[in-house]
Amino acid sequence: MKLGEILKELLCLNDMTQKQLAKDLALSPSALGNYIQGSREPDYRTLVRIADYFHVSTDFLLDRDPNAKLSSNEELLLHIFRSLTQEQQEFYLEQGQIFIRQNRKKGLSNFAHDLRKDKGIS
Repeated sequence: MKLGEILKELLCLNDMTQKQLAKDLALSPSALGNYIQGSREPDYRTLVRIADYFHVSTDFLLDRDPNAKLSSNEELLLHIFRSLTQEQQEFYLEQGQIFIRQNRKKGLSNFAHDLRKDKGIS
């Protein structure tokens, strides 16, 4: 994914306009528009400011992960989590744990079903 597409995604996720982001980062709207369109690239300092603003890494913005530790989706999930209040983070974690429990139950249910099937039990 290109920087412009990632910026569009972050703007959408944060329900922001390009104009708002440009103002918050003290950039001209046309400069930000060029980054989003892909006709220009930000300098290093601007890239770092954008990363700090959205609570993501510069690697995320560049769709690069030299250590292959986190996928883009994992980085996005981390960004979302860091953008929440403490109370919202706790709720978010509880919801995630519910998904994990549901997946485990489905896994056990599927395992039991396959086991019965292998033994010829309906």
